[in-house]
Amino acid sequence: MRAEAKVISFFSPVLLLILWEILARSGVLDIRLFSSPSLILQTFIPVLFSGELLLHTWVSVRRILLGFLAGAVPGILLGLSMGLFPLVRAALEPMVAITFPIPKLAIMPLILLVFGLGETSKVFTVGIGVFYLVLINTMSGVLNIDKIYLDVAKNYGASRWNFYRTVALPGAMPMIFAGLKLGMGTALILIVAAELTAAGAGLGDWIWRAYDMFDIERMFTSLIMLTVLGYLFSNLLDIVERWVIPWKSPHA
Repeated sequence: MRAEAKVISFFSPVLLLILWEILARSGVLDIRLFSSPSLILQTFIPVLFSGELLLHTWVSVRRILLGFLAGAVPGILLGLSMGLFPLVRAALEPMVAITFPIPKLAIMPLILLVFGLGETSKVFTVGIGVFYLVLINTMSGVLNIDKIYLDVAKNYGASRWNFYRTVALPGAMPMIFAGLKLGMGTALILIVAAELTAAGAGLGDWIWRAYDMFDIERMFTSLIMLTVLGYLFSNLLDIVERWVIPWKSPHA
């Protein structure tokens, strides 16, 4: 069953590309708008080996990682605190509930006014999106810990630090990683939006410049790199998750 799933996972995108190429060559799809896999490949290979695309990719990756850390670390710490201590949760949960639904792209003008057009605004845009997802998942993970573990720790006189380190963090770890994975997906979305405004470099800037010149193939090269980054980051988080929480049941 697992082997069949791997085969299907490999061939499903291949079949989609073949169908896309057939529709483009037959004229069903307008190649001026949707291009075709063969035309995109003809553009992708030169810009990849010239180093131009890799440079823009590295700029985006650096911003993603900085924003991811800037949002994930405080999200975990605050989520643990809100899950462990009812008073902290009572004080902060209404503010989280009020501010979380605000689209992060809607506050981009405010972020630019506060942080300017430099790197800080890009990193903050990514970080704010990651922060909420990690915080909410971490808090949910702590609240779902069986109460008996908290009672045992309390009866043995565990300090506040021990509550964090030996009870809340391990118990919430599966949900924390769920939040991290959601946060990474959001980071990839937000970095493109953040780089559409005077970024100077990055995959979002590459997409905007390609759109400006109506160069559809160059636009798709950036989209390809984003899909590659999404795949790599997702697999990296899976590897880290298996290493950090080996007791978690593997997927069927």
